Amino acid sequence: MKNFALIGASGYIAPRHMKAIKQTDNNLIAALDKFDSVGIMDSYFPNADFFTEFERFDRHISKLIYEQQTTLDYVSICTPNYLHDAHIRFALRQGADAICEKPLVLNPWNIDALAKIEKETNKKIYNILQLRVHPSIIALKNKIDNGPKDKVYNIDLTYLTSRGHWYYTSWKGDVSKSGGIATNIGVHFFDMLSWIFGDVKQNVVHVNTHDRSAGYLEFEKARVRWFLSINYDVLPDEIKAKGQRTFRSITVEDEELEFSGGFTDLHTISYEEILKGNGYGIEAPRQAIEIVHNVRHATPIGAKGEYHPFVLKPLVKHPFDRGVM
Repeated sequence: MKNFALIGASGYIAPRHMKAIKQTDNNLIAALDKFDSVGIMDSYFPNADFFTEFERFDRHISKLIYEQQTTLDYVSICTPNYLHDAHIRFALRQGADAICEKPLVLNPWNIDALAKIEKETNKKIYNILQLRVHPSIIALKNKIDNGPKDKVYNIDLTYLTSRGHWYYTSWKGDVSKSGGIATNIGVHFFDMLSWIFGDVKQNVVHVNTHDRSAGYLEFEKARVRWFLSINYDVLPDEIKAKGQRTFRSITVEDEELEFSGGFTDLHTISYEEILKGNGYGIEAPRQAIEIVHNVRHATPIGAKGEYHPFVLKPLVKHPFDRGVM
């Protein structure tokens, strides 16, 4: 049985990590979050110590290690994107391996710095890349790997996941903290595409605003038109008519990739692989981090070239902008 600590216990994704720790027969000994709405812990680890202040959490972990000779094996990190780097460093300084949610970091050079700390501490950093263990995605990769070596596939990626005004008040609405739309809701798709279709040859951005991001990516084996948004109004009418607020579609050569289900246990599968020593390390997400970093800093060109049809949908002002657009 391995001992875990968890940072970011009140976040949306934290219960999946708690469940994964539980289902792999391991133990959560301490958790941290500045928000104390963490009753979910009772369902998994009611005896885990909980802290709302980092300093007390840090002190507690040190006392466990140095005074009670408790071994801390892993620190799971479910915090806002901009804090991942610092919390990974904390984990390694405690002599633990880090298991971090995506995006691993916001900038490519952060990976280089973490690689040095890995080497100094002789500890490992793992990134949760759950789409890589999704059965449908694995099947697609096998199909591409076993298909014609010179074929370049045409792909449309559309991911619309409606968010309310709260989003812009939270850290997610601050580009310096979240990395923007492409990073916050798209990085796992870009990682999946990189994993399957190879190195990036071209990265063009058509639109990049507070509520949407769109562009064209050319990989070694794919041409991808992509569109991401958190605006309810861009949803197709048939989706709205069903009362749904999310729409996800990936077409490969006009054939829909079915992967709407099968997400329930992907974190547990990821943990199982990490515990076997087979998890994805810090080099795995590098290209995806480079893609979203470049999207964030690119100058959008508008509806030119190979653009996703949704690029033509009218832009809207920021909900907190009371002026006239």
